[in-house]
Amino acid sequence: MNKYAAPAVVAMLCALALVSPAAGMYSGPPENAPSVQAGAFGPRTVTLGPSGTADDGGAPDVKTGTGSLLAPAVEPVITPVTPAGDEGTSGTATVPPAATVAAPVATTSVPIAPEPPSLPPLWAPDAELRQNKTAAPTPPAPATESLATESLGTEALVPDSNTAAILTVFTKINEYRVSKGLAPVKYHPTVAGMAQEWSDSIASRDVIEHRASFWTDPRALSPNNGAGEVIAIRTDRNAAMLVEWWKTSPGHNAMLLDPRFNVMGAGISYTNNFYTIWGVVNFFGYTTLPAGTVTSPGGSSTGGGAFPPPPPTVCDPAVKHMPPTLDLISAAINSAADLVSINASGQLINRPSTGNRTFGAAKVIGSGFGTAKEVFTTDWDRDGAYDLLTQWNDGRLTLHRGIATGGFQTSFTLGSGGWETMTLAVGGWCANNRLPQIVALDTAGNLYLYPNMGLADISSRTTMATGVSARKLSMVDYDADGFQDLLAIRSDGGVLLYRGAGTPAPRAEARLTVAIGWTDVTGIRPLRDVTALNSTGVALRRANDVVQYWDLSTGTLASPSNITGSWAGQRLAQ
Repeated sequence: MNKYAAPAVVAMLCALALVSPAAGMYSGPPENAPSVQAGAFGPRTVTLGPSGTADDGGAPDVKTGTGSLLAPAVEPVITPVTPAGDEGTSGTATVPPAATVAAPVATTSVPIAPEPPSLPPLWAPDAELRQNKTAAPTPPAPATESLATESLGTEALVPDSNTAAILTVFTKINEYRVSKGLAPVKYHPTVAGMAQEWSDSIASRDVIEHRASFWTDPRALSPNNGAGEVIAIRTDRNAAMLVEWWKTSPGHNAMLLDPRFNVMGAGISYTNNFYTIWGVVNFFGYTTLPAGTVTSPGGSSTGGGAFPPPPPTVCDPAVKHMPPTLDLISAAINSAADLVSINASGQLINRPSTGNRTFGAAKVIGSGFGTAKEVFTTDWDRDGAYDLLTQWNDGRLTLHRGIATGGFQTSFTLGSGGWETMTLAVGGWCANNRLPQIVALDTAGNLYLYPNMGLADISSRTTMATGVSARKLSMVDYDADGFQDLLAIRSDGGVLLYRGAGTPAPRAEARLTVAIGWTDVTGIRPLRDVTALNSTGVALRRANDVVQYWDLSTGTLASPSNITGSWAGQRLAQ
Protein backbone atom coordinates (compact mmCIF):
# COMPACT_ATOMS: atom_id res chain seq x y z
CA MET A 1 0.00 0.00 0.00
CA ASN A 2 1.16 3.48 -0.71
CA LYS A 3 2.30 5.47 2.29
CA TYR A 4 1.39 9.09 2.79
CA ALA A 5 4.25 11.53 3.06
CA ALA A 6 4.77 15.26 2.84
CA PRO A 7 7.82 17.47 2.48
CA ALA A 8 8.99 19.70 5.30
CA VAL A 9 7.94 23.28 4.86
CA VAL A 10 6.72 25.99 7.21
CA ALA A 11 3.29 26.72 5.88
CA MET A 12 1.16 28.78 8.21
CA LEU A 13 1.87 31.36 10.83
CA CYS A 14 0.17 34.09 12.73
CA ALA A 15 0.51 36.29 15.79
CA LEU A 16 -1.79 38.02 18.17
CA ALA A 17 -0.40 40.53 20.63
CA LEU A 18 -1.78 42.78 23.27
CA VAL A 19 0.67 45.59 23.85
CA SER A 20 0.58 49.32 24.17
CA PRO A 21 0.93 51.19 20.87
CA ALA A 22 3.54 53.28 22.61
CA ALA A 23 5.69 50.23 23.23
CA GLY A 24 7.33 50.70 19.82
CA MET A 25 7.18 46.98 18.96
CA TYR A 26 5.62 47.30 15.52
CA SER A 27 8.34 46.76 12.93
CA GLY A 28 6.40 46.99 9.69
CA PRO A 29 6.00 50.02 7.41
CA PRO A 30 4.15 52.98 8.94
CA GLU A 31 1.24 52.73 6.55
CA ASN A 32 0.54 49.17 7.85
CA ALA A 33 0.56 50.22 11.49
CA PRO A 34 -2.62 49.01 13.17
CA SER A 35 -5.10 51.35 14.76
CA VAL A 36 -5.01 51.77 18.51
CA GLN A 37 -8.72 51.12 18.57
CA ALA A 38 -9.39 47.74 20.19
CA GLY A 39 -10.37 45.18 17.61
CA ALA A 40 -9.19 47.27 14.67
CA PHE A 41 -7.91 44.15 12.97
CA GLY A 42 -9.55 41.45 15.05
CA PRO A 43 -8.85 37.74 14.85
CA ARG A 44 -8.75 36.54 11.26
CA THR A 45 -9.35 33.07 9.91
CA VAL A 46 -7.45 31.15 7.28
CA THR A 47 -9.08 27.99 5.96
CA LEU A 48 -6.59 25.58 4.46
CA GLY A 49 -7.41 24.05 1.12
CA PRO A 50 -6.22 23.52 -2.46
CA SER A 51 -4.62 26.17 -4.60
CA GLY A 52 -6.50 29.41 -4.68
CA THR A 53 -8.75 28.61 -1.72
CA ALA A 54 -6.67 29.82 1.22
CA ASP A 55 -8.67 32.64 2.74
CA ASP A 56 -6.50 35.60 3.64
CA GLY A 57 -9.51 37.66 4.51
CA GLY A 58 -9.15 39.69 1.31
CA ALA A 59 -6.47 41.82 2.91
CA PRO A 60 -5.77 44.67 0.47
CA ASP A 61 -2.40 46.03 -0.45
CA VAL A 62 -2.41 49.31 1.46
CA LYS A 63 0.09 50.85 -0.96
CA THR A 64 -1.97 50.25 -4.09
CA GLY A 65 -5.40 49.81 -2.63
CA THR A 66 -5.87 46.61 -4.61
CA GLY A 67 -4.84 43.01 -4.66
CA SER A 68 -4.05 40.58 -1.87
CA LEU A 69 -1.18 40.17 0.53
CA LEU A 70 -1.17 36.43 -0.20
CA ALA A 71 2.43 35.42 -0.86
CA PRO A 72 3.41 33.33 -3.88
CA ALA A 73 3.48 29.58 -3.67
CA VAL A 74 6.53 27.89 -2.23
CA GLU A 75 6.13 24.32 -3.41
CA PRO A 76 3.80 22.11 -5.44
CA VAL A 77 1.50 19.88 -3.42
CA ILE A 78 -1.16 17.28 -3.98
CA THR A 79 -4.30 17.94 -1.94
CA PRO A 80 -5.93 14.63 -0.92
CA VAL A 81 -9.68 14.45 -1.44
CA THR A 82 -11.91 13.57 1.47
CA PRO A 83 -15.09 11.96 0.14
CA ALA A 84 -18.49 13.35 1.01
CA GLY A 85 -20.28 10.62 2.87
CA ASP A 86 -17.78 7.83 2.08
CA GLU A 87 -20.35 6.38 -0.28
CA GLY A 88 -17.93 4.45 -2.39
CA THR A 89 -15.49 7.17 -3.35
CA SER A 90 -12.08 5.69 -3.91
CA GLY A 91 -8.75 7.42 -4.16
CA THR A 92 -5.08 6.88 -4.61
CA ALA A 93 -2.30 8.13 -2.40
CA THR A 94 0.11 10.51 -4.12
CA VAL A 95 3.39 11.44 -2.50
CA PRO A 96 4.27 15.13 -2.93
CA PRO A 97 7.75 15.96 -4.18
CA ALA A 98 10.61 16.64 -1.81
CA ALA A 99 11.05 20.14 -0.43
CA THR A 100 13.28 22.41 -2.46
CA VAL A 101 14.72 25.89 -2.19
CA ALA A 102 14.33 26.47 -5.91
CA ALA A 103 11.56 28.58 -7.35
CA PRO A 104 8.19 26.83 -7.49
CA VAL A 105 7.21 25.14 -10.71
CA ALA A 106 3.55 25.22 -11.63
CA THR A 107 1.99 22.61 -13.90
CA THR A 108 -1.47 22.22 -15.34
CA SER A 109 -2.03 18.93 -13.52
CA VAL A 110 -0.52 19.62 -10.10
CA PRO A 111 -2.14 22.46 -8.10
CA ILE A 112 0.19 24.93 -6.46
CA ALA A 113 -0.49 25.59 -2.79
CA PRO A 114 -0.20 29.29 -2.00
CA GLU A 115 1.90 30.20 0.96
CA PRO A 116 -0.73 30.92 3.60
CA PRO A 117 -0.83 34.53 4.82
CA SER A 118 0.42 35.70 8.17
CA LEU A 119 -1.72 37.75 10.50
CA PRO A 120 -0.45 41.13 11.70
CA PRO A 121 -0.16 41.56 15.44
CA LEU A 122 -3.29 42.85 17.15
CA TRP A 123 -2.59 45.93 19.26
CA ALA A 124 -4.75 47.05 22.16
CA PRO A 125 -4.41 49.45 25.10
CA ASP A 126 -2.73 48.02 28.18
CA ALA A 127 -5.65 49.38 30.19
CA GLU A 128 -7.66 46.37 29.08
CA LEU A 129 -5.30 44.04 30.90
CA ARG A 130 -5.34 46.18 34.02
CA GLN A 131 -9.07 45.60 34.33
CA ASN A 132 -8.34 41.98 35.30
CA LYS A 133 -11.57 40.82 33.78
CA THR A 134 -12.63 37.23 34.39
CA ALA A 135 -14.78 35.94 31.59
CA ALA A 136 -15.92 32.50 30.66
CA PRO A 137 -13.43 30.85 28.32
CA THR A 138 -14.28 30.88 24.67
CA PRO A 139 -14.98 27.24 23.80
CA PRO A 140 -13.37 25.82 20.70
CA ALA A 141 -15.69 25.26 17.80
CA PRO A 142 -16.94 21.66 17.80
CA ALA A 143 -15.05 19.37 15.47
CA THR A 144 -17.21 17.18 13.31
CA GLU A 145 -17.44 13.48 14.07
CA SER A 146 -18.61 12.67 10.58
CA LEU A 147 -16.41 11.89 7.65
CA ALA A 148 -19.24 13.02 5.41
CA THR A 149 -17.82 16.53 5.51
CA GLU A 150 -14.54 17.80 4.14
CA SER A 151 -13.24 19.09 7.46
CA LEU A 152 -11.24 16.94 9.80
CA GLY A 153 -12.80 15.51 12.94
CA THR A 154 -11.22 15.47 16.37
CA GLU A 155 -10.21 11.90 15.68
CA ALA A 156 -7.87 13.14 12.93
CA LEU A 157 -5.56 14.24 15.73
CA VAL A 158 -2.70 11.77 16.07
CA PRO A 159 -2.37 10.85 19.77
CA ASP A 160 1.42 10.82 19.86
CA SER A 161 3.27 12.33 22.80
CA ASN A 162 4.06 16.03 22.32
CA THR A 163 6.22 16.46 25.42
CA ALA A 164 9.51 16.54 23.50
CA ALA A 165 8.14 19.04 20.97
CA ILE A 166 6.84 21.35 23.72
CA LEU A 167 10.17 21.22 25.52
CA THR A 168 11.94 22.03 22.23
CA VAL A 169 9.75 25.09 21.60
CA PHE A 170 10.23 26.30 25.18
CA THR A 171 14.02 25.79 25.06
CA LYS A 172 14.49 27.45 21.66
CA ILE A 173 12.46 30.49 22.67
CA ASN A 174 14.48 30.96 25.85
CA GLU A 175 17.83 30.37 24.13
CA TYR A 176 16.86 33.14 21.73
CA ARG A 177 15.77 35.50 24.50
CA VAL A 178 18.97 34.94 26.50
CA SER A 179 21.08 35.53 23.37
CA LYS A 180 19.46 38.96 23.15
CA GLY A 181 20.13 39.78 26.81
CA LEU A 182 16.57 39.09 28.00
CA ALA A 183 15.42 37.00 30.92
CA PRO A 184 13.99 33.59 30.01
CA VAL A 185 10.26 33.04 30.40
CA LYS A 186 8.90 30.49 32.82
CA TYR A 187 6.13 27.96 32.18
CA HIS A 188 2.67 27.39 33.60
CA PRO A 189 0.61 24.20 33.13
CA THR A 190 -2.71 26.05 33.30
CA VAL A 191 -1.67 28.39 30.51
CA ALA A 192 -0.33 25.37 28.63
CA GLY A 193 -3.70 23.65 28.94
CA MET A 194 -5.38 26.65 27.34
CA ALA A 195 -2.83 26.67 24.49
CA GLN A 196 -3.19 22.91 23.97
CA GLU A 197 -6.98 23.14 23.81
CA TRP A 198 -6.79 25.78 21.09
CA SER A 199 -4.09 23.90 19.20
CA ASP A 200 -6.28 20.79 19.16
CA SER A 201 -9.28 22.86 18.10
CA ILE A 202 -7.71 24.51 15.06
CA ALA A 203 -5.86 21.34 14.06
CA SER A 204 -9.00 19.21 14.17
CA ARG A 205 -10.92 21.80 12.13
CA ASP A 206 -8.06 22.34 9.66
CA VAL A 207 -8.48 26.09 10.17
CA ILE A 208 -5.91 28.53 11.53
CA GLU A 209 -7.25 31.38 13.62
CA HIS A 210 -6.75 33.14 16.92
CA ARG A 211 -9.05 32.75 19.88
CA ALA A 212 -10.75 36.07 20.45
CA SER A 213 -10.03 37.69 23.82
CA PHE A 214 -8.05 34.71 25.04
CA TRP A 215 -6.48 36.90 27.71
CA THR A 216 -9.87 37.06 29.49
CA ASP A 217 -9.99 33.26 29.86
CA PRO A 218 -9.64 32.34 33.57
CA ARG A 219 -6.75 30.05 32.58
CA ALA A 220 -4.81 33.15 31.52
CA LEU A 221 -4.55 33.88 35.28
CA SER A 222 -5.23 37.64 34.96
CA PRO A 223 -2.12 38.97 33.20
CA ASN A 224 -1.45 42.66 33.79
CA ASN A 225 1.68 43.29 31.74
CA GLY A 226 1.08 42.17 28.18
CA ALA A 227 -0.34 39.13 26.42
CA GLY A 228 0.27 37.49 23.07
CA GLU A 229 -0.29 34.43 20.95
CA VAL A 230 1.69 32.93 18.08
CA ILE A 231 0.66 30.06 15.82
CA ALA A 232 2.53 28.09 13.16
CA ILE A 233 2.14 24.80 11.33
CA ARG A 234 4.42 22.59 9.25
CA THR A 235 4.28 19.58 6.98
CA ASP A 236 6.76 17.73 9.17
CA ARG A 237 7.18 17.45 12.95
CA ASN A 238 10.17 19.75 13.34
CA ALA A 239 9.12 21.80 16.36
CA ALA A 240 12.39 23.79 16.38
CA MET A 241 11.55 25.19 12.94
CA LEU A 242 8.31 26.65 14.27
CA VAL A 243 10.43 28.93 16.44
CA GLU A 244 12.83 29.64 13.59
CA TRP A 245 10.00 30.97 11.45
CA TRP A 246 8.67 33.18 14.24
CA LYS A 247 12.17 34.68 14.49
CA THR A 248 12.14 35.64 10.79
CA SER A 249 8.81 37.48 11.00
CA PRO A 250 9.10 41.01 12.45
CA GLY A 251 5.80 40.88 14.32
CA HIS A 252 6.33 37.41 15.71
CA ASN A 253 9.97 38.12 16.51
CA ALA A 254 8.93 41.17 18.54
CA MET A 255 6.65 38.98 20.59
CA LEU A 256 9.38 36.40 21.29
CA LEU A 257 11.59 39.25 22.53
CA ASP A 258 9.01 41.23 24.47
CA PRO A 259 10.79 41.96 27.80
CA ARG A 260 7.49 42.18 29.67
CA PHE A 261 6.58 38.53 29.10
CA ASN A 262 7.66 36.20 31.92
CA VAL A 263 5.35 33.16 31.51
CA MET A 264 4.38 31.06 28.53
CA GLY A 265 2.40 27.93 27.77
CA ALA A 266 2.61 25.85 24.59
CA GLY A 267 0.29 23.48 22.80
CA ILE A 268 1.44 21.07 20.09
CA SER A 269 -0.96 18.92 18.06
CA TYR A 270 -0.30 16.32 15.39
CA THR A 271 -2.68 15.40 12.56
CA ASN A 272 -2.64 12.99 9.64
CA ASN A 273 -3.53 15.76 7.19
CA PHE A 274 -1.05 17.53 4.86
CA TYR A 275 0.05 19.82 7.70
CA THR A 276 1.17 17.45 10.43
CA ILE A 277 2.24 19.70 13.32
CA TRP A 278 0.30 22.62 14.80
CA GLY A 279 1.86 24.87 17.43
CA VAL A 280 0.25 27.50 19.65
CA VAL A 281 2.18 29.55 22.25
CA ASN A 282 0.56 31.97 24.68
CA PHE A 283 2.75 34.61 26.36
CA PHE A 284 1.75 36.62 29.43
CA GLY A 285 3.33 39.24 31.63
CA TYR A 286 2.62 39.28 35.37
CA THR A 287 3.79 41.68 38.07
CA THR A 288 3.58 38.72 40.47
CA LEU A 289 4.05 35.24 39.05
CA PRO A 290 0.89 33.14 39.52
CA ALA A 291 0.98 30.14 41.82
CA GLY A 292 2.01 26.96 40.03
CA THR A 293 4.57 28.61 37.75
CA VAL A 294 7.44 26.24 36.94
CA THR A 295 10.87 26.83 35.46
CA SER A 296 10.31 24.56 32.47
CA PRO A 297 7.85 22.05 30.98
CA GLY A 298 7.86 18.85 32.99
CA GLY A 299 8.72 20.70 36.19
CA SER A 300 6.71 20.22 39.36
CA SER A 301 5.03 22.68 41.66
CA THR A 302 1.93 22.97 43.76
CA GLY A 303 0.13 23.74 40.54
CA GLY A 304 0.71 20.23 39.17
CA GLY A 305 2.62 18.90 36.19
CA ALA A 306 3.51 21.25 33.37
CA PHE A 307 2.02 18.98 30.72
CA PRO A 308 -1.80 18.98 30.84
CA PRO A 309 -3.32 15.50 30.69
CA PRO A 310 -4.96 14.55 27.39
CA PRO A 311 -8.76 14.59 27.36
CA PRO A 312 -10.35 11.18 28.06
CA THR A 313 -11.86 9.17 25.21
CA VAL A 314 -13.95 6.04 24.90
CA CYS A 315 -10.70 4.22 24.10
CA ASP A 316 -9.30 4.72 27.61
CA PRO A 317 -9.11 1.39 29.47
CA ALA A 318 -10.76 1.06 32.87
CA VAL A 319 -7.81 -1.05 34.03
CA LYS A 320 -4.48 -2.10 32.56
CA HIS A 321 -4.19 -5.63 31.21
CA MET A 322 -0.85 -7.33 30.78
CA PRO A 323 -0.37 -9.84 27.94
CA PRO A 324 -1.32 -13.29 29.24
CA THR A 325 0.90 -16.34 28.77
CA LEU A 326 -1.20 -19.49 28.71
CA ASP A 327 -0.63 -22.91 27.16
CA LEU A 328 -3.59 -23.33 24.82
CA ILE A 329 -2.73 -26.75 23.43
CA SER A 330 -5.83 -28.20 25.13
CA ALA A 331 -8.10 -25.21 24.51
CA ALA A 332 -10.96 -25.29 22.02
CA ILE A 333 -9.24 -22.58 19.96
CA ASN A 334 -5.46 -22.82 20.04
CA SER A 335 -4.35 -19.61 18.33
CA ALA A 336 -5.33 -16.53 16.35
CA ALA A 337 -4.46 -18.50 13.19
CA ASP A 338 -7.16 -21.16 13.68
CA LEU A 339 -10.09 -21.32 11.24
CA VAL A 340 -13.47 -21.56 12.96
CA SER A 341 -16.72 -22.26 11.10
CA ILE A 342 -20.37 -23.13 11.78
CA ASN A 343 -21.93 -26.06 9.94
CA ALA A 344 -25.55 -26.57 8.87
CA SER A 345 -26.34 -28.32 12.16
CA GLY A 346 -25.19 -25.35 14.23
CA GLN A 347 -21.99 -27.03 15.36
CA LEU A 348 -18.89 -24.94 15.87
CA ILE A 349 -15.89 -26.45 14.12
CA ASN A 350 -12.23 -25.51 14.52
CA ARG A 351 -9.36 -26.27 12.17
CA PRO A 352 -6.11 -25.54 14.05
CA SER A 353 -3.35 -23.84 12.10
CA THR A 354 -0.32 -26.00 11.38
CA GLY A 355 1.72 -23.28 9.68
CA ASN A 356 2.42 -22.22 6.11
CA ARG A 357 -1.27 -21.85 5.21
CA THR A 358 -2.12 -25.40 6.28
CA PHE A 359 -4.68 -26.51 8.85
CA GLY A 360 -5.27 -29.64 10.90
CA ALA A 361 -8.29 -31.90 11.00
CA ALA A 362 -11.65 -30.34 11.78
CA LYS A 363 -12.96 -30.85 15.31
CA VAL A 364 -16.28 -29.92 16.89
CA ILE A 365 -15.81 -27.42 19.73
CA GLY A 366 -19.43 -26.37 20.39
CA SER A 367 -23.04 -26.66 19.32
CA GLY A 368 -26.29 -24.70 19.29
CA PHE A 369 -25.09 -21.90 17.01
CA GLY A 370 -27.54 -22.50 14.16
CA THR A 371 -29.47 -19.28 14.85
CA ALA A 372 -26.36 -17.14 15.24
CA LYS A 373 -26.02 -14.29 12.79
CA GLU A 374 -22.25 -14.03 13.39
CA VAL A 375 -19.74 -15.65 15.73
CA PHE A 376 -16.54 -13.81 16.61
CA THR A 377 -13.50 -15.47 18.20
CA THR A 378 -11.66 -13.04 20.46
CA ASP A 379 -9.97 -12.88 23.85
CA TRP A 380 -12.66 -10.57 25.24
CA ASP A 381 -11.48 -10.66 28.87
CA ARG A 382 -7.73 -10.73 28.11
CA ASP A 383 -7.08 -13.91 30.10
CA GLY A 384 -5.27 -15.70 27.27
CA ALA A 385 -8.03 -18.11 26.23
CA TYR A 386 -10.11 -17.38 23.13
CA ASP A 387 -13.78 -16.58 23.73
CA LEU A 388 -16.92 -16.61 21.57
CA LEU A 389 -18.76 -13.33 21.08
CA THR A 390 -22.02 -14.22 19.36
CA GLN A 391 -24.50 -11.97 17.57
CA TRP A 392 -27.86 -13.76 17.47
CA ASN A 393 -30.70 -13.30 14.99
CA ASP A 394 -33.08 -12.54 17.89
CA GLY A 395 -31.04 -9.40 18.74
CA ARG A 396 -28.98 -10.73 21.65
CA LEU A 397 -25.23 -10.41 22.08
CA THR A 398 -23.62 -13.07 24.25
CA LEU A 399 -20.16 -14.12 25.44
CA HIS A 400 -18.90 -17.67 26.03
CA ARG A 401 -15.59 -17.38 27.88
CA GLY A 402 -12.96 -19.86 26.76
CA ILE A 403 -11.30 -22.26 29.18
CA ALA A 404 -7.58 -22.90 28.72
CA THR A 405 -8.01 -26.62 29.45
CA GLY A 406 -10.83 -27.00 26.93
CA GLY A 407 -14.40 -25.91 26.23
CA PHE A 408 -16.29 -22.77 27.13
CA GLN A 409 -18.16 -21.41 30.12
CA THR A 410 -21.91 -20.82 30.08
CA SER A 411 -22.88 -17.68 28.22
CA PHE A 412 -23.16 -14.14 29.57
CA THR A 413 -25.62 -11.73 27.96
CA LEU A 414 -23.87 -8.52 26.96
CA GLY A 415 -26.82 -7.10 25.01
CA SER A 416 -30.44 -8.16 25.31
CA GLY A 417 -31.81 -6.78 22.04
CA GLY A 418 -31.31 -4.66 18.95
CA TRP A 419 -28.05 -6.20 17.76
CA GLU A 420 -29.55 -8.22 14.91
CA THR A 421 -29.63 -5.23 12.54
CA MET A 422 -25.98 -4.29 13.10
CA THR A 423 -22.96 -5.22 10.99
CA LEU A 424 -20.10 -5.89 13.41
CA ALA A 425 -16.33 -6.18 13.56
CA VAL A 426 -14.40 -7.05 16.73
CA GLY A 427 -10.76 -6.38 17.59
CA GLY A 428 -8.20 -4.08 19.17
CA TRP A 429 -9.23 -0.84 17.49
CA CYS A 430 -7.96 1.38 20.33
CA ALA A 431 -4.17 1.60 20.53
CA ASN A 432 -4.05 2.30 24.28
CA ASN A 433 -6.46 -0.46 25.32
CA ARG A 434 -5.50 -4.14 25.33
CA LEU A 435 -9.13 -5.24 25.50
CA PRO A 436 -10.93 -5.77 22.17
CA GLN A 437 -13.78 -3.46 21.23
CA ILE A 438 -16.81 -3.67 18.93
CA VAL A 439 -17.24 -1.58 15.79
CA ALA A 440 -20.87 -1.58 14.66
CA LEU A 441 -22.55 -0.23 11.53
CA ASP A 442 -26.29 0.45 11.62
CA THR A 443 -28.68 0.45 8.69
CA ALA A 444 -28.50 4.25 8.41
CA GLY A 445 -24.76 4.18 7.71
CA ASN A 446 -23.64 5.28 11.20
CA LEU A 447 -20.45 3.65 12.43
CA TYR A 448 -20.11 3.29 16.22
CA LEU A 449 -17.39 2.19 18.61
CA TYR A 450 -18.56 0.24 21.68
CA PRO A 451 -16.04 -0.03 24.53
CA ASN A 452 -15.38 -3.33 26.24
CA MET A 453 -17.28 -3.35 29.55
CA GLY A 454 -16.21 -6.83 30.61
CA LEU A 455 -19.26 -8.88 31.53
CA ALA A 456 -21.49 -5.82 31.95
CA ASP A 457 -24.20 -4.77 29.52
CA ILE A 458 -22.84 -2.98 26.46
CA SER A 459 -24.69 0.28 26.03
CA SER A 460 -22.32 3.26 25.75
CA ARG A 461 -20.89 4.11 22.35
CA THR A 462 -19.33 6.92 20.35
CA THR A 463 -19.85 7.84 16.71
CA MET A 464 -16.84 7.01 14.54
CA ALA A 465 -18.17 8.04 11.14
CA THR A 466 -21.37 8.52 9.15
CA GLY A 467 -22.35 7.81 5.57
CA VAL A 468 -20.69 4.38 5.59
CA SER A 469 -22.00 1.71 3.22
CA ALA A 470 -21.02 -1.92 3.82
CA ARG A 471 -22.62 -5.35 4.04
CA LYS A 472 -19.60 -6.89 5.80
CA LEU A 473 -16.89 -5.45 8.04
CA SER A 474 -13.59 -6.91 9.14
CA MET A 475 -10.95 -5.48 11.45
CA VAL A 476 -7.34 -6.18 10.50
CA ASP A 477 -4.04 -4.25 10.25
CA TYR A 478 -4.21 -3.86 6.49
CA ASP A 479 -1.29 -1.45 5.96
CA ALA A 480 1.05 -3.04 8.54
CA ASP A 481 1.45 0.19 10.53
CA GLY A 482 0.50 -1.34 13.90
CA PHE A 483 -3.05 0.07 13.98
CA GLN A 484 -6.16 -1.92 13.19
CA ASP A 485 -8.05 -0.93 10.03
CA LEU A 486 -11.53 -1.69 8.71
CA LEU A 487 -12.28 -3.50 5.47
CA ALA A 488 -15.79 -2.57 4.34
CA ILE A 489 -17.23 -4.95 1.72
CA ARG A 490 -19.94 -3.18 -0.24
CA SER A 491 -22.87 -4.72 -2.07
CA ASP A 492 -21.18 -4.12 -5.45
CA GLY A 493 -18.18 -6.21 -4.39
CA GLY A 494 -15.84 -3.30 -3.85
CA VAL A 495 -13.82 -3.16 -0.64
CA LEU A 496 -13.07 0.22 0.95
CA LEU A 497 -10.26 0.72 3.44
CA TYR A 498 -10.87 2.72 6.62
CA ARG A 499 -7.43 3.14 8.13
CA GLY A 500 -7.23 3.38 11.89
CA ALA A 501 -4.87 5.46 14.00
CA GLY A 502 -5.55 3.91 17.40
CA THR A 503 -8.16 6.59 18.19
CA PRO A 504 -11.97 6.29 17.97
CA ALA A 505 -12.52 7.38 14.36
CA PRO A 506 -10.79 6.22 11.17
CA ARG A 507 -8.28 8.54 9.54
CA ALA A 508 -9.83 11.48 7.68
CA GLU A 509 -8.67 10.75 4.16
CA ALA A 510 -9.84 9.50 0.80
CA ARG A 511 -11.11 5.92 1.03
CA LEU A 512 -9.01 3.61 -1.10
CA THR A 513 -10.71 0.76 -2.93
CA VAL A 514 -8.39 -2.13 -2.11
CA ALA A 515 -10.28 -4.94 -3.82
CA ILE A 516 -13.12 -5.52 -6.28
CA GLY A 517 -15.17 -8.56 -7.25
CA TRP A 518 -16.00 -9.67 -3.71
CA THR A 519 -19.75 -9.90 -4.33
CA ASP A 520 -19.72 -13.63 -3.52
CA VAL A 521 -17.89 -13.26 -0.19
CA THR A 522 -20.16 -14.51 2.60
CA GLY A 523 -17.60 -14.52 5.40
CA ILE A 524 -14.29 -12.86 6.24
CA ARG A 525 -12.03 -13.73 9.15
CA PRO A 526 -8.81 -11.91 10.09
CA LEU A 527 -5.97 -14.31 10.90
CA ARG A 528 -2.55 -13.93 12.50
CA ASP A 529 0.61 -16.06 12.27
CA VAL A 530 -0.65 -18.14 9.34
CA THR A 531 2.44 -17.74 7.12
CA ALA A 532 4.95 -16.64 9.78
CA LEU A 533 5.13 -15.22 13.28
CA ASN A 534 3.24 -11.90 13.43
CA SER A 535 2.01 -12.27 9.86
CA THR A 536 -1.50 -11.00 9.11
CA GLY A 537 -4.11 -11.94 6.56
CA VAL A 538 -7.77 -12.66 5.96
CA ALA A 539 -9.69 -15.82 5.10
CA LEU A 540 -12.66 -15.46 2.73
CA ARG A 541 -15.62 -17.81 2.35
CA ARG A 542 -16.62 -17.64 -1.32
CA ALA A 543 -19.03 -19.25 -3.75
CA ASN A 544 -18.61 -22.87 -4.84
CA ASP A 545 -17.52 -23.87 -1.32
CA VAL A 546 -14.14 -22.16 -1.68
CA VAL A 547 -12.20 -20.69 1.26
CA GLN A 548 -9.20 -18.51 0.40
CA TYR A 549 -6.35 -17.01 2.37
CA TRP A 550 -5.08 -13.52 1.41
CA ASP A 551 -1.82 -12.48 3.04
CA LEU A 552 -1.44 -8.88 4.26
CA SER A 553 2.03 -8.96 5.80
CA THR A 554 3.43 -6.53 3.22
CA GLY A 555 0.69 -3.95 3.75
CA THR A 556 -1.42 -4.92 0.74
CA LEU A 557 -3.54 -7.88 -0.38
CA ALA A 558 -1.28 -10.56 -1.85
CA SER A 559 -2.40 -13.22 -4.32
CA PRO A 560 -4.86 -15.61 -2.67
CA SER A 561 -4.46 -19.33 -2.18
CA ASN A 562 -7.25 -21.84 -1.60
CA ILE A 563 -7.45 -23.63 1.74
CA THR A 564 -8.04 -27.34 1.29
CA GLY A 565 -10.93 -29.07 3.04
CA SER A 566 -14.65 -29.70 2.76
CA TRP A 567 -16.54 -26.44 3.27
CA ALA A 568 -19.99 -27.41 2.01
CA GLY A 569 -22.76 -26.01 4.19
CA GLN A 570 -20.31 -24.13 6.43
CA ARG A 571 -19.87 -20.43 7.11
CA LEU A 572 -16.89 -18.73 8.67
CA ALA A 573 -16.75 -17.34 12.15
CA GLN A 574 -15.00 -13.97 12.32
